[in-house]
Amino acid sequence: MTPELPTDSVGRLQAAAEAAEACLVEAKGALTVRFSPDGRLDRHALDAGQHAAHGLAWAAAYVETLRQTAAWAGELAAAGALDEASLRPALLLAHEYLSQLAGGLPMSQGEMVRPADLGFDSARLAPLIAELAPHATSSAKARIVALLEAARGQPSLEASGLDETHQAISQQFCDFAREKITPYAHGWHLRDELIPLPLIEELAALGVFGLTLPEAHGGAGLGKVAMCVVSEALSRGYIGVGSLGTRSEIAAELILAHGTDDQKARLLPAIASGAVLPTAVFTEPEAGSDLASLRTRAVRQDGQWKVTGAKTWITHAARADLMTLLVRTDPDSRDHRGLSMLLARKPRGTDEAPFPAEGMSGGEIAVIGYRGMKEYEIAFDGFAAPEADLLGGREGQGFSQLMATFESARIQTAARAIGVAQNALDLALDYGLSRRQFGQSLTHFPRVSDKLAMMAAEILGARRLAWYSARAKDAGRRCDLEAGMAKLTAARIAWACADNALQIHGGTGFAVEQPVSRLLADARILNIFEGAGEIQAQVIARRLLEGAN
Repeated sequence: MTPELPTDSVGRLQAAAEAAEACLVEAKGALTVRFSPDGRLDRHALDAGQHAAHGLAWAAAYVETLRQTAAWAGELAAAGALDEASLRPALLLAHEYLSQLAGGLPMSQGEMVRPADLGFDSARLAPLIAELAPHATSSAKARIVALLEAARGQPSLEASGLDETHQAISQQFCDFAREKITPYAHGWHLRDELIPLPLIEELAALGVFGLTLPEAHGGAGLGKVAMCVVSEALSRGYIGVGSLGTRSEIAAELILAHGTDDQKARLLPAIASGAVLPTAVFTEPEAGSDLASLRTRAVRQDGQWKVTGAKTWITHAARADLMTLLVRTDPDSRDHRGLSMLLARKPRGTDEAPFPAEGMSGGEIAVIGYRGMKEYEIAFDGFAAPEADLLGGREGQGFSQLMATFESARIQTAARAIGVAQNALDLALDYGLSRRQFGQSLTHFPRVSDKLAMMAAEILGARRLAWYSARAKDAGRRCDLEAGMAKLTAARIAWACADNALQIHGGTGFAVEQPVSRLLADARILNIFEGAGEIQAQVIARRLLEGAN
């Protein structure tokens, strides 16, 4: 029997968030004593205690998700728009996340962090978990799936809580993805093809590449919430398409914040229009996440920068026209202070000649997913860039310039992850409804409806956290903590949704011709790029503990 919704549902969501917050405060206090015994954070102790430190990061991300879900439900209720389809997944999410905080929170498939690791007493959560338990039963989850089925083809939860402008943007790009991306995405993946240029031109005409740029520079003048909405809708069709705007977003933000007047005038309108496609050239074979140890060097010579070194995992590099290229311009430095950013132009390549520029060579890296733009490794041997290509005309600022873009990049990655997760839910629901076993559809079996309901609940929470981060960015507030949390959790949720969607498909899903098999490969990268999950958790933990002192 489906449980009735309590009249104080919003109050229960708020109480869940407050109880979780109290546990987090206690955990921060306990770990501050452990990692900051003299009042200053001991980085070596933090490294040695990564299990607890990273557990704190995950717990904080769950707490913020509960807080933002409760706030969202309160806003909908105040507007008279909180319906059953929104409330039931929110209540399920609250029960699940409180239960995980109380019993064990998964940082990965084989790593659990428990209250004893974090030093808080989970007893205060027990009454709320019991109150919420009726909304986490199999019958309650089956009701969520019935509501999902009834809403197929209708505007879904991705638009709830948005104003009219953002709702219209969401609908426009969901329709575009349904018509222009979804029918072709799996073919592009199977043939390992670049996303067709005509589609990129259509996206450019829709303003995707200048979405957040000010109108004075040829952009649409919209904010990061719009970026989230568009990125999610496009990634729901295919993550490769949803990621096309990432490099433009990074390049535009770098130039807008740090570029000279000439660099802004030359490059920003061209990026906004799609006439110039950028690529981010940061990672090196031996450096990984340790960007401060980069070795690729640039030497000033005869009015040019001569670049020598190797870069890897460069997305969309062959087709790009502009490289945001992180190099070491101070040969005597051994840390981030010797790094500079170049805005280096290059000719577009082809499959036969990916890098037809003097002093530049490279090739494709074959990957299991995320294929639509392709990955490359690049070798520079005296590649020349004009002296005026130094971002802002200032040496030694490259690392700090790049760090300032990470908030937006991680918010956008969270949105891409949510799009992949939503696609997985779409495919799983469609298959579960159409596939009949033992005289009934798969969705009538609790282990299937349980999976579908939890997908919907976690996607709802991830969306709340991503939008909260985006709104903070739009308001000009520091949001690296929130952006990191959004990326950390959304990446895990995308992988879980893709994995469960394939499980619902059974053996059929393991066939390469099934789109759900692509989603599993596409989702896996999300916990690695833009900051691997472990690095992300370390950064979040450090911020939490530094702020506690």
